[in-house]
Amino acid sequence: MRTIILLIFYLITIILVSPVLLVFWALGKKEPVLDIGKWVMGVSRLILGLKVEVEGLENVDPRRSYVFMANHVSFLDGPLLFYIIPQRVRVILKKSIFRIPVAGPAMRFIDFVPVDKKSMSSGKRSIDEAVQAMKEKGYSFLIFPEGTRSNDGKLHQFKRGGFFLAIAAQVPIIPITIKGTFELMPRGRIFARRGKIKVIFHPPVETAGRTQADIPALMSQVFSQIGT
Repeated sequence: MRTIILLIFYLITIILVSPVLLVFWALGKKEPVLDIGKWVMGVSRLILGLKVEVEGLENVDPRRSYVFMANHVSFLDGPLLFYIIPQRVRVILKKSIFRIPVAGPAMRFIDFVPVDKKSMSSGKRSIDEAVQAMKEKGYSFLIFPEGTRSNDGKLHQFKRGGFFLAIAAQVPIIPITIKGTFELMPRGRIFARRGKIKVIFHPPVETAGRTQADIPALMSQVFSQIGT
């Protein structure tokens, strides 16, 4: 029932907000669109009955750019973190998501970056685009270093793309641990259960002066922090 209410809320929001988005689009105003997105995710959390406990926000300086890296065990993770992270964070998403009417073009407008996970060249182009955005516009990005949702709730081997991004942009990595979303909505489940979620922001891992040769050590360090 809560999921059906959420879908109705999304439909009504799209109808009401679309004219506003067009105005912002014409004016080139991206930040208000992100604020609307955060509001929608906040209301969604309430509708689904999700109680969220957050630790470690003091580790995030709103004035700095970061690559946020989190474990990924549920469809809930991305929207939840987009709402909780105390910045207007951007995301690298598989390109199929950008085909969603209204939401897809809006995400592209606010500089979310599409990636074809089956193409190495596409992955490199996406990282290069994100690096440029971080350097020129001061953005932060949210990355799920496992590359996909876990089927068993456990933390799996990381891919290197997010670490290339952090090193190329010379920005810190903030590891994030999400607990509880797997139990509420594991992969393959359509409807989310209500319940408690805990999100932990760990101390930043600096990348200043690091090179690609340091990626294995960074991956090990971040994996250890997220897995705690």
